[in-house]
Amino acid sequence: MEKLATMTFGVMILFFVSCSDDDDQGAPIDPVIGDTKVYELRSVTDPDISGTATFADNGDNSVTVTIALVNTPDGGQHPAHIHFNTAAEGGGIAVTLGTVDGTTGESEITFSELDDGTPISYSDLLTFDGYINVHLSADDLDTLVAQGDIGENELGNESVTYDLGSVAVEDIQGTVTFTERTNGQALAEISLENTPEGGIHPAHIHFNTAAEGGAIAFTFNPVDGTTGKSFTNVEVLDDGLTAFLYDDVVGYDGYVNVHLSADDLGTLVAQGDIGQNDLMEDTKTYTLATVDVDGIEGTATFTKRINGEALAVLELVNTPEGGEHPAHIHMNSAAEGGPIVFTFTPVDGDSGTSKTNVSALDDETNFRYDDVLQYDGYINVHLSADDLATLVAQGNIGSNE
Repeated sequence: MEKLATMTFGVMILFFVSCSDDDDQGAPIDPVIGDTKVYELRSVTDPDISGTATFADNGDNSVTVTIALVNTPDGGQHPAHIHFNTAAEGGGIAVTLGTVDGTTGESEITFSELDDGTPISYSDLLTFDGYINVHLSADDLDTLVAQGDIGENELGNESVTYDLGSVAVEDIQGTVTFTERTNGQALAEISLENTPEGGIHPAHIHFNTAAEGGAIAFTFNPVDGTTGKSFTNVEVLDDGLTAFLYDDVVGYDGYVNVHLSADDLGTLVAQGDIGQNDLMEDTKTYTLATVDVDGIEGTATFTKRINGEALAVLELVNTPEGGEHPAHIHMNSAAEGGPIVFTFTPVDGDSGTSKTNVSALDDETNFRYDDVLQYDGYINVHLSADDLATLVAQGNIGSNE
């Protein structure tokens, strides 16, 4: 993923010296002393075009903005503007920055007010709620060649990326990356592979883990099927009241769903847990052997979450299509037998899969990943809710492995 980044240069002192026609000794002109701030302008339509916008404090309440792009086409003329809001949100033009010369890739303009006459200083711009767009031409402002957030919207170095695994469509998968802004908000970038060209895929953050399910908490801008991308500013939940900043995302009890279309929200093309539900590399797999039905067997895999809970995935082969198979953890070893202590989501016969969040036993006693690994128990998978006596798979776990 391309990330916006900034570099801050120290105080730059420029001395301009002019030479007198009367003698050889030059008389220095008053120096221009000021700070500079550089913002990255990332590529948009053409991946080869990118660059920077440098803001310079002229010390007289005016600001000079210099745009420098690489790989712009010779002879091109690219209008540039500062807009209100973040690039993900979009907004009206605040300042016209002139035109970038495609041959040199550069433009420079000095100003002290917005286009509407509102005074604006260098220090104001450092906290401005805005972004820069560089357009293909005056006749094609909709096509962007470069773009970058500025001021309070500038992206920092803190980011977190979560996997979005395939669901209904095997080849569609990707990531969602949250990058912290200077103001504490975040840019969310969803990036998926193999989305159908022209498709529009709604995406949301939901409460709870993906295994548990939950209501929509936050709505992303839809994923563009042609690019596989979605960019959204993250500031507040959909209720419009609850702050939802970068630090909130990192600790959030939630998951992301990406849907096939607005008309088919029931079909998921990608899904992934985020925040405290993110999955770690710690994982343990137990064998579930055939019992009463020949050919049905598989595994139970527990993966640790950041918050210490676990995702349990039961995967069986040769389960009957349309079947639904209850599954439980029992106390003691399979040879001894024992009562049910934990109930999984039933195994779907069509997919042979069950996914369950593991945080507590059925009696609400804490039961997390580390507890699973040392638990005195075993797993039973039953033929059906009406025939619990017929076991299709079974395996010892924890201390009984």
